Amino acid sequence: MTEYYEAFDISPVPPPGPDAKPPEIYRGIYGMPMFVTVPTPDLAASVNFWTRGLGFIDLFTVPGQVTHLRRWAFQDILLVPTDVPPALSTVSIGFSCVLSQVDEIAQACTALVPGCTTGPRQTPWNTVELEVVTPENARVIMTAARPLDPDSAEARYLEANGFTLPKG
Repeated sequence: MTEYYEAFDISPVPPPGPDAKPPEIYRGIYGMPMFVTVPTPDLAASVNFWTRGLGFIDLFTVPGQVTHLRRWAFQDILLVPTDVPPALSTVSIGFSCVLSQVDEIAQACTALVPGCTTGPRQTPWNTVELEVVTPENARVIMTAARPLDPDSAEARYLEANGFTLPKG
């Protein structure tokens, strides 16, 4: 990664840290640069899980056709009804969160669907990740950045893979 520039000003993700505060849920309307469509045989159950477990809101619903869910800006999901029971996805969907949210998301999801979470676990790229399998078998990874210790194994891993780390 030799050619990059800082663009954190367009991201809703706060700087990492144990006291990082999540941004408010974003209720504005924008041209979505990315979204995921998740088919579900039970739209009401899926909306319930995504809102109560993963912290999304129902931005709007067209009854029987689509429910548009959102958390932070650029974290959009479209739930659409299907008659086909979904298989476990081989693709995962990743969403940023902050460290203080990881355990509360795990607890909320487990209360709704026992056994649906794996983790959290720390990664070599300096995050904490929680895997959640939703009622429609989507694999969701909730990822929170950790503060970077420049003397850590994670910092050495990132530098060995071409990342320039801040000094000082």
